[in-house]
Amino acid sequence: MDFPLPNLPGVALDEGYLRRFRQRPLVPVVLASGHRALLVTRHADVRTVLSDDRFSREAWAGGTLFARTRTSLALVTSDPPTHTRRRKAVQARFTARRAEADRPRVEAVAERLLDEMESAGPPADLIARFATPFPYAVICDMLGVPTHDLGLLLPWVNAMMSAGRFPAGEVGAAHEGMHGYFADRLAERRAKPGTDLLSALMASSGLSDDEIIVFGYGLLMAGGETTSNFLAACVLELVARPGLAARLRADPSLIPAAVEEFLRWVWFAGTGGQPHVVLDDTELAGTKLARGEVVVPLTDAANRDPAAFPDPDEFDPGRAPNPHAGFGHGRHMCLGAPHARVELQVALAALLRRFGDLSPAVDPGRLEWRDRMFIRGVWELPVTWSPRPAR
Repeated sequence: MDFPLPNLPGVALDEGYLRRFRQRPLVPVVLASGHRALLVTRHADVRTVLSDDRFSREAWAGGTLFARTRTSLALVTSDPPTHTRRRKAVQARFTARRAEADRPRVEAVAERLLDEMESAGPPADLIARFATPFPYAVICDMLGVPTHDLGLLLPWVNAMMSAGRFPAGEVGAAHEGMHGYFADRLAERRAKPGTDLLSALMASSGLSDDEIIVFGYGLLMAGGETTSNFLAACVLELVARPGLAARLRADPSLIPAAVEEFLRWVWFAGTGGQPHVVLDDTELAGTKLARGEVVVPLTDAANRDPAAFPDPDEFDPGRAPNPHAGFGHGRHMCLGAPHARVELQVALAALLRRFGDLSPAVDPGRLEWRDRMFIRGVWELPVTWSPRPAR
């Protein structure tokens, strides 16, 4: 079987793929690079691969499963001690306490964008009007990047996040353009430091200039692209479940738990996980693995494991406990997870409060899904609602 598997429409993991993943804990595949690998599908085993020193990302030399180069990924392709040093340099800016302190600012961004969307009136493309500008405004503010530069940056993001959709020349130009843009921003901070994250990293992180540049555009892409597409998937699921939307609208205190269930439920990774190389002969899922074998942990499959979740094929907005792997696990837990949680909670609460009958403006079956991209989602999400009476 070739991997990545073809993308299919739908918010939740495709049922056919899910049945295949449940047949065995380690599924033999051939990666796009031609390397043989084993897909890791069970929750406990995925957590082991993501946290155990027997499995190395740094030892994998077969390239990424999408258009980012190894050198453009500060954390994803590194192991300790390099990973530890780099993550420690930025960790303080992405704690749960800092995310909560940023909540009022995040709420203000959401309200401003929804004011503009509501003022323009229905219908609207939720991706263009809210789901994309919302998280990008938050991360741009952290980095000190002007939001009016997004018109330049977002086409580069798309090319760098593709998994075969964009030609090699366009991908290469995007890498070059993004690196040059953040090199220019760093030069500006050197001449005139500010209070943004780039200035802080330059002043006291111990990172090289190139590491700061890579962190800069890596954080921009991770902070914007992941949350944007995930938020759109959450909205798609909500409009398909009017009872769920009504329940959350009536009791917003349920939204944080619902966000955690969305993190379990949404089929998010278009290309699966990062390949890991087995460093020493070992055993996983009752199978002996030899040094040099390659495994790919599938968090989307892990999130539907019956051994970890009662009724895993039911969406339960009050699920507790909910040990999902939506943000990864262990040392490769998503750096921005606390901020992503806050942004998702804020966005869903605001949408539910302001748009009582938000619904698709087109047949959902006609939506164009992000084929051959690292992150799943839709390119556009036209929505409509009943405008509020003029005051």
